[in-house]
Amino acid sequence: MASKPGILSDWPWQSMGNFKYGLLVPGAIYSTYSYITKAENERNLFMFLIFPFLVFRLVHYQLWISYSRYRTAKGNNRILDKSIDFDQVDRERSWDDQIILNGILFYGAGIVLKDQFNMPFFKADGTLIILLLHWGPAEFLYYWLHRALHHHYLYARYHSHHHSSIVTEPNTSFVHPMAEVLSYYGLLLIPTLISVYIGKANIVGVFTYVTVIDFLNNMGHCNFEFIPKWAFTIFPPLKYIVYTPSFHSLHHTQFRTNYTLFCPLYDYVYGTVDKSTDTVYETALKREAESPDVVHLTHLTTPDSIYHLPLGFPSLSSKPQASKWYLLFMWPVTFWSVLLTWIFGHAFISERNTFKKLKLQAWVVPKYNMQYFSKWQRETISKLIGEAIEDADKKGAKVMSLGLLNQHEEFSRNVELYMKKNPHLKIKVVDGSSLAAAIVLNSIPKETTHVLLRGRISKDACILVQALCQKGIKVLTLQEDEYKKLLTYDSKLESNLVLSKRYDVKVWLVGDGVTEKEQSKAPKGTLFIPFSIFPQKKVRKDCYYHTTPAMEAPKSLENLHSCEDWLPRRVMSASRVAGIIHASEGWDVNECGGTIFSIDKVWEASLENGFRPLSIST
Repeated sequence: MASKPGILSDWPWQSMGNFKYGLLVPGAIYSTYSYITKAENERNLFMFLIFPFLVFRLVHYQLWISYSRYRTAKGNNRILDKSIDFDQVDRERSWDDQIILNGILFYGAGIVLKDQFNMPFFKADGTLIILLLHWGPAEFLYYWLHRALHHHYLYARYHSHHHSSIVTEPNTSFVHPMAEVLSYYGLLLIPTLISVYIGKANIVGVFTYVTVIDFLNNMGHCNFEFIPKWAFTIFPPLKYIVYTPSFHSLHHTQFRTNYTLFCPLYDYVYGTVDKSTDTVYETALKREAESPDVVHLTHLTTPDSIYHLPLGFPSLSSKPQASKWYLLFMWPVTFWSVLLTWIFGHAFISERNTFKKLKLQAWVVPKYNMQYFSKWQRETISKLIGEAIEDADKKGAKVMSLGLLNQHEEFSRNVELYMKKNPHLKIKVVDGSSLAAAIVLNSIPKETTHVLLRGRISKDACILVQALCQKGIKVLTLQEDEYKKLLTYDSKLESNLVLSKRYDVKVWLVGDGVTEKEQSKAPKGTLFIPFSIFPQKKVRKDCYYHTTPAMEAPKSLENLHSCEDWLPRRVMSASRVAGIIHASEGWDVNECGGTIFSIDKVWEASLENGFRPLSIST
């Protein structure tokens, strides 16, 4: 929001959420019905194509958002290194409001001006006229409107909202108060309305014009240099016709220079070109991909988790992962993405962060939970994890942490063997089991004397039980095979490990496989603390559920604007935190398979580095 919001700042459908798209339904139904029922010579193809074109615009924007985040995460040709935060993502959630306005204006014009907007499909001269009219009067008028918006009165009430984003993304491009967007549309409609008036309007021309505006708008806000130097070498006047991402990035950092929309000519004519324009452009072009210090290797979970990645929908990735009904309409994309992961894949970068002097990256193995649980996919997944370790080592990474099912015992053991077979690798691999155990231990209320252990007996469970027994806390288990397995891990546990049939314990440590029936046997007020990879299903409303092992990130961890799976904002899983801590402390050890690190040491180091445990919600 602007510092002093002026009139018509808010969109009228602001409170409708995603239901705002319903405003386009009447126009879509009317235009479709008219096209189907009317005679061929009376059909309005322009009206009929408005809705598909609006969908195309949404897809076009999303492709730019995904590609921009991918490129800036890699780092090659990146312009600014400053961080994006959750506040910016929330502020820019309204980027699609202008597309809804576009639809309302097009449908309204088609209904009110039926004859004028029943235009032919294509006219080459009409298309050219529209584009020339933009680069002429529309660009000139925009330049002076933009300068006016930087006057302190208008800037405080309107344009400061857009400039709240120093580091821009494609979705920043049309995030403005409603009144400001209306003024822009008034200018950008000039070429279209003139073409209608002189009888040169055509569907291809109008839709091409809007698409060119979207392309250049997204490009100018993508935060990586897009236009190669050879383009200006071949045609030098191009620098006066089309701007570059670095050109507009300077406007967001310097504020009083580079006012142009897309055509820098007017900045050159009126002397408002930033002096560092060429230097910033050339510096960005020379910039190579970033070498990470720490890589967190995760994977896709459910079929629609692809939309929750930082490369997916910002409105979803900035919130804890949860199923959304409207993603059902994305089933063709979801289906093909799932199909592609069965055929081939390679770990890809999805996010970059910084912590003190460390450069952090998150990589995604393109496999889903169901594939990790499939026996015939496990060899393929182990190979992908091995390839990711090799790639990270070549890039100079010090530590790789294993997230989600990559840290599962079978895959963790395979990684341990892989590291032993490849002693040339300098990178260290961490599954975070010691920190996970430390987090669970420190989540148990201090007065606790007995805990009940339920779920599959994993490496994390063994480490946890060993630590609890050493502290003198009784650990109850209900199954004899679980009891024997734990004693096999450490025979010294016998004095505090109890085989019992009791359910009346107020603290439960739960792993994978805990059933709803078992939860129903817990006494009222029971605290469920998971040591599992995935969260427990909350069956009891009269009990308390803690999150999976995780910690809140300190403010010094920057560029954090996406949630990690189901975790809240600025909260990281134990394995991800462990990787950062191992790199920060310079620990030159692997922690995977049967290897265990010091619980106390990693816990103290986490706290010293500013990470904090999560409070238990009541």
